[in-house]
Amino acid sequence: MKSVRFVVEARREFLAEVAYYNKAQPGLGARFLQAVEAATARAAAFPLAGSPAVANTRRVMLNGFPFSLYYRPEGEEIVIFAVSHHARYPSYWVGRTSTR
Repeated sequence: MKSVRFVVEARREFLAEVAYYNKAQPGLGARFLQAVEAATARAAAFPLAGSPAVANTRRVMLNGFPFSLYYRPEGEEIVIFAVSHHARYPSYWVGRTSTR
């Protein structure tokens, strides 16, 4: 299994959503956290199984939440570029991939 690295912006998005869901309903942030961890584990175990996306990245969807992780396998790790809500601006995160 590959190691996992979140770019700074993706980590911020992730933590902001955990806080949002915790505020919306106690315990929901923990469920979101578990969904991200499960999606991350799938991507790390099977890096080429995610759906092809833009900028040579792949996408894996979160179970139970309208979010996807966008990542790229790089050597012995996967780099996560976004924890992206399905209804937000598409491809807003693509610029993050060129500086990595």
